[in-house]
Amino acid sequence: MLQPTQNSGSPQKFSSNPTPYTPPKNITAPMEQATIGRSLVIKGEVTGSEPLYIDGRVEGSIHMDDSRVTIGRNGVVVANISAKEVVIMGTVTGNIQCTDRLDVRSEGSLIGDVATPRICVEDGAMVKGSVEVRNADKGSEKKQTEAKANEAQKPAEAPKALAAAASASPRSATLAPGSKVMYNESN
Repeated sequence: MLQPTQNSGSPQKFSSNPTPYTPPKNITAPMEQATIGRSLVIKGEVTGSEPLYIDGRVEGSIHMDDSRVTIGRNGVVVANISAKEVVIMGTVTGNIQCTDRLDVRSEGSLIGDVATPRICVEDGAMVKGSVEVRNADKGSEKKQTEAKANEAQKPAEAPKALAAAASASPRSATLAPGSKVMYNESN
């Protein structure tokens, strides 16, 4: 029979009070995201309050006023989009209204009008339509209106007037080096 030896002279190898394992705590809760997969086609209105990732096809309208809408590399959207933030890596045909930011990545393309406080267009991206960079400040809107009036008076100095309007406002459009933006001013 096996019996434990009673040797009180040898030190114990294990502590009698082990410290319990405590996993690291996340500082923020994990963010959930709705996904429209590659094989899905949605026709109609999409609304919600959580971030949306589109890798399939959506036709109609998208209203995610307090969230981000991301169009993946395989995503095709033929819809007007209203969201806090829009990231385009696929193809979008329709108008976009952002309350925070529009980001068109290098592989993305957009055909439609844009109204947003901030915009970023990476090198290689395609944007066709009008771009309106809005400001929350009333005073800077006045400066932009004055710059547009000066632009109409001096067509040869239009690029300088646009640059002055952009530098006068705290928010302006930023293009990556080598980017090409086509716009149509309908005023």
